Amino acid sequence: MLVKTTFTIKDLENLSGIKAHTIRIWEKRYSLLAPSRTDTNIRTYHLESLKKLLNIKFLYKHGYKISKIALLSKEELAEMVTELAKSNKEEHSIFKFKMAMFQFDQQLFASTYNELKQSYSFPEIFQTIFIPLLTDLGILWQTGTIDPCHERFISEMIKQKIVLNIESQYPENTLSEPPAFALFLPLGEIHDIGLVYANYLCVSHGINTIYLGGNISLDSLNEVAKHHKKIIFLTYLTVEPSQQSLKEFCKEYNTRVGAQTNNPLLLMGSKTENQNQNDFPKNITLVRTIPHLIETLQTLKKR
Repeated sequence: MLVKTTFTIKDLENLSGIKAHTIRIWEKRYSLLAPSRTDTNIRTYHLESLKKLLNIKFLYKHGYKISKIALLSKEELAEMVTELAKSNKEEHSIFKFKMAMFQFDQQLFASTYNELKQSYSFPEIFQTIFIPLLTDLGILWQTGTIDPCHERFISEMIKQKIVLNIESQYPENTLSEPPAFALFLPLGEIHDIGLVYANYLCVSHGINTIYLGGNISLDSLNEVAKHHKKIIFLTYLTVEPSQQSLKEFCKEYNTRVGAQTNNPLLLMGSKTENQNQNDFPKNITLVRTIPHLIETLQTLKKR
């Protein structure tokens, strides 16, 4: 699959939040962008145009008039954005991460992340920067605005940071107790960032875990339950189950695992949205938010 390096005006609208009609007006009135034209006279834009538009949007959103922005040189525009970014770190960091994604620039990702570390804890970075970023990228991927390679690149970069922060917790937290959680993704579930972050939260709360990762059959969970009688299973569901309802998935879990071992199951992820906890067996708990998971972990530590 070819990686996208040129963009339509609809792509710019999706990426910037500025209506295509407005972009056309700015082009005509202020010559802000200079698109190329296809043989059929369709506008196309290169990465530099996207970067410029996002910088323009950043200033415009914070009260600068478009007529004044249009008079700025490339250097002046960048300088003003840099200065304004000092007091709007979260928003500008998301912009820089997106630029790192489009350019497959690991160094830009790393430098942006390291700047954030000076002011934010890792949980703050994940919850206030990475989650909104991933939400935006999910929408852009669904609309075809970004290539799957872009989404995969940024997802893997974020996952690396989570893993590094998990490893940094081990010297600080002596995990002498038996594992309390076994974290897994069922067959077919491909999105693992939520599960990796759940593992980070467990370890950062001093709770020992067994991280099984993805593509785990329900039957294989019994092997874990044989060795750890009081284990709690946790999964993060984004695209699976796709061939059955969540209730049917839980019924299958209890048929194959839960009813035989009395092991609870915590469900996280977008598949839990619009679900009623009362519709599920007592050993199944819907954990809809990160604060809910943290509360659950804190309760477990008090026992």
